[in-house]
Amino acid sequence: MSQISYKDAGVDIDAGNSFVENIKPLVKATRVEGVMGGIGSFAGAFELPKGFNEPVMLAATDGVGTKLKLAIDSGIHNTVGIDLVAMCVNDLICNFGTPSFFLDYYATGKLDVEIATNVVAGIAEGCKQSECALIGGETAEMPGMYSEDDYDLAGFAVGVAEKSEMDRVSLVKAGHKLIALPSSGLHSNGFSLARKVLFEKMGMKFEDDFNGKPLIETLLTPTNIYVKTFKALKNEIVAMAHITGGGIVENLPRVLPENLMAEVKEDAVKVLPIFELMSEHVARNEMFRAFNMGVGMILVVEESNVDKVLATAPGSYLVGEIKEGPREAKLV
Repeated sequence: MSQISYKDAGVDIDAGNSFVENIKPLVKATRVEGVMGGIGSFAGAFELPKGFNEPVMLAATDGVGTKLKLAIDSGIHNTVGIDLVAMCVNDLICNFGTPSFFLDYYATGKLDVEIATNVVAGIAEGCKQSECALIGGETAEMPGMYSEDDYDLAGFAVGVAEKSEMDRVSLVKAGHKLIALPSSGLHSNGFSLARKVLFEKMGMKFEDDFNGKPLIETLLTPTNIYVKTFKALKNEIVAMAHITGGGIVENLPRVLPENLMAEVKEDAVKVLPIFELMSEHVARNEMFRAFNMGVGMILVVEESNVDKVLATAPGSYLVGEIKEGPREAKLV
């Protein structure tokens, strides 16, 4: 009777081992103070940073959503890893957590070592931009669960915050100003709607010219990472809101107390061309609920610190202020 191997069942252990060898230098390049050991053990280890009076560990997890579909269909795999890191660390800093380390989960129908290596190269680049370490991850080859060409990603970021600095909501007051940090594009939200509008409704193709380059390049532009800006301006920031799914109107209220509202001047928002293109077929209010519209993060700052923040944060600009009223973000 013939024998059946794990490879016959669709799982190639040798490919997995080859992949691990490929990514070892990528992981090593993200090493920061606090990392203990390397990859290959059963768990990654990181020494708790010193200098905190009451350190609190924070964790955030996210994926890349249907932006992955565009990466898979276009064969461009080296940027979605940056998105994966960005979506997690940008959340951490909103709670005044400094990212320490990152782990990833990569699941696929059939492990393509080259593709997986390119994805992890993006993850490593995102970690370097975030000044945190990639200390481990998991690769799952799951035939029958995914098609051979498909893969999915999940990311996990862990950081540390000073306990006394975590409650930002109580510090927000009427009169504080709102400063927008520009997004690089869609970031990692709203791609189900974007794909329907651009490819089904408008009949566009990946290679179509858009503002001087192929449309797919605009769509796969990786999410901006704001960790360095946070570190540079931590003492000048009252609160931060990461503008992801739900847009400005859904995310900004998360940093507001019950008696205050955020008034955002709609005409002050520097809407990116890709959003203007899609707005021909999507109602304006729906655009602001589905997309970031060109704003990746909003900072709440005291008026006396506005000039310093604007001078320090690249591309930042005033977009509104905090006023008395019901807890909401209102476009005016």
